[in-house]
Amino acid sequence: MPTPILTIRNLSAIFQNENGGLHALDNITFNVRAREFVCVLGPSGSGKTTLLRILAGLIPLTSGSFTFGHGEQPSIGMVFQQATLMPWRTVTENIKLPLEVKKIYEATARKKANEMVELVGLQGFEDSLPRDLSGGMAQRVAIARALIHDPDLLLLDEPFASLDALTRERMWTELSRIWQARQKTVIMVTHSINESLFLADRVLVLTQRPGKIKMDMAVDLPRPRNDDIRYTSHFGKLARKLRAAIE
Repeated sequence: MPTPILTIRNLSAIFQNENGGLHALDNITFNVRAREFVCVLGPSGSGKTTLLRILAGLIPLTSGSFTFGHGEQPSIGMVFQQATLMPWRTVTENIKLPLEVKKIYEATARKKANEMVELVGLQGFEDSLPRDLSGGMAQRVAIARALIHDPDLLLLDEPFASLDALTRERMWTELSRIWQARQKTVIMVTHSINESLFLADRVLVLTQRPGKIKMDMAVDLPRPRNDDIRYTSHFGKLARKLRAAIE
């Protein structure tokens, strides 16, 4: 087995409140290999987003540990449920923001932003403002922005949850294509069984709060995946296994 890029051991998270504390995650342990796409699936309130935010360094864990590689601090890209674009900046300007923060030379930043525009299929919209974009296009910008600094780990927190059903399914294909092109290590939170099976190499199912890992299932579907794979008998079999674990 390849050496894990991410190792999580006995991770727990408790948020203090007047009732003695909200236990969000309990004793979470798993590994993620380099270039692996892992989906975290579970009911509302199971701690999925909490796990992602801990890994991103946005909130502290209560106990346990997580380490990257040999202990070095990785670069992380994160995409939230909403695109969170700056409304006064164009598509290109939003995408290159992380490089501006790092004070990368402007010509280099613009060149990389143009590469990202092409990767996510937004040619012709480089100078558009967020108000002129559809929901799916805005999330493509957010994904491009998260990828532009070539992160070691990409964290996706239900990035398509706010989209209509048809746009959401189109975005599964787009994200799968982008992942195939860049081969990033990805952890994605989702409520959707079909979404997790279409995108992931593995699916982790969490229990109701406090979230524990109830199932760690490999997704043995061939890649690249297209829409037709959702109508195969094996896809249906895997979906039933996940649904049974959630229920």
